[in-house]
Amino acid sequence: MLTLGIDIGSASSKAVILRDGAEMTASAVIQAGTGTSGPGRVMEELFRDIDLEPQDIDFTVATGYGRFSVENADKQISEITCHAKGIYYLLPKARTIIDIGGQDAKAIQLDVKGNILKFVMNDKCAAGTGRFLDVMARVLEIPLTDMESAHFKADKWASVSSTCTVFAESEVISQLSKGVSKENIIAGVHQSIASKACSLVYRVGVKDDVIMCGGVAQDGGVVDAIEKELQQKITVAPNPQITGALGAALLAYELLIK
Repeated sequence: MLTLGIDIGSASSKAVILRDGAEMTASAVIQAGTGTSGPGRVMEELFRDIDLEPQDIDFTVATGYGRFSVENADKQISEITCHAKGIYYLLPKARTIIDIGGQDAKAIQLDVKGNILKFVMNDKCAAGTGRFLDVMARVLEIPLTDMESAHFKADKWASVSSTCTVFAESEVISQLSKGVSKENIIAGVHQSIASKACSLVYRVGVKDDVIMCGGVAQDGGVVDAIEKELQQKITVAPNPQITGALGAALLAYELLIK
């Protein structure tokens, strides 16, 4: 049996095909989210190099911000549930999940069976999310892929204290005009994201193991800043962008065999 999980976020579209609820047959990520060509493109990418067609899928679960826009989905399930399912499948010792995506951040606490005990999301502000990183990278004129290496070259973390992305942008420009190095500013940007993420974690409670997923988890500078803030080790999930889609595919299989 083949199940499909598709996660349409604000900034990216992800999809996973599972065979018999265990074998990952294919996965794809497109850096374009709901309201764009992303959902269609991620499906094209998913089926491009495999000997399957969309009609071969037995059950599809859609998740994410744009889950209700996915045509032909058999069911829509919240991203909280899907991320928890995907993370627990990959890392059964997970008890605390930090998920930072394009425009939101979440903290989730699991019990020993992977059930959700508590969760909390950020408000509608983009501060502390992938969008915040995008804006800061543009202001600093540095590729997102270079942010991590710059972070570890910093000798002092600059203060980026504004809770609003617009004000933080002005703050970064001011720091640059004062001659503060880009490396120190980037480390400060990462610390700002960590502070906001950890404020969510503290609300659900910190329990080992702490797992991070979402696109921002690919930036080791943010992971480092969160580790320093929490004063404990963070494990980044394998393929951290697709955990929600994986969870959706797992749930699709469970629904199919009921």
